[in-house]
Amino acid sequence: MPPERWLRRATASPRIPIWLVLVALGLVGIRLSRGALLADAYGLLMRPFWPGTAQSEWLRSAQRLDDQTRLSRLESENRRLRDLLGLKGAGDGRRLSAPVISREPGGWWQRLMLGAGSLQGVAPGQAVLAPGGLIGRIALVTPTTATVTLLTDPVSRVGVLVGRNQRQGLLSGIGTDRPLLRFLEKDPQVRAGDVVLTSPASTLVPPDLPVGVIQSVNEEADPAPEAIVQLSAPAGSVDWVQVLIR
Repeated sequence: MPPERWLRRATASPRIPIWLVLVALGLVGIRLSRGALLADAYGLLMRPFWPGTAQSEWLRSAQRLDDQTRLSRLESENRRLRDLLGLKGAGDGRRLSAPVISREPGGWWQRLMLGAGSLQGVAPGQAVLAPGGLIGRIALVTPTTATVTLLTDPVSRVGVLVGRNQRQGLLSGIGTDRPLLRFLEKDPQVRAGDVVLTSPASTLVPPDLPVGVIQSVNEEADPAPEAIVQLSAPAGSVDWVQVLIR
């Protein structure tokens, strides 16, 4: 029987209410459209409650602020890394370039001899840098040569800090190519990968010179945690250095 004829007969019959017929047709329509009609109807009913233009603009403004904050952080980090790699602005006074003419036979990680001395203004205690950062201090001087005590030498002691949270410590050579950092606080809150710089509290070297990166942390050390530091300057392969003349 055609649907039109069935509909006329159903609506003409007093035994089937018209509302029931409409409900039945609505259910058939929803089934055939797989719920699309119901979803459209719900969307029309909820349209007055959709976010207005003011809320949409607020969300866009918040996103722009977040993007600007991220960009500012990235620019600040880039400037810091450029300073570390270029050694710009670190230390006071002029810099003297000097060649490495000899290494101590007992271990290259302890002492170097430079081809510059007191005639060029080199004096004991001055900081010595290589590409990457601080490698040691001048120990002995002759008119034309100078001996450098490296940060890895057991007699070396330099005050340093962690750049991320400014936690202070003492960097000590232990006779290997990685010195030991002993912290002054019981909970320094440091981790592997933190950058280590010379401390403004140190009277031996200028502040904020790059030193290295924390390789591992021993939280159980007594009386305070300790860390092994991977130096950022390759003292074993360097051929030229810079002496900070003060």
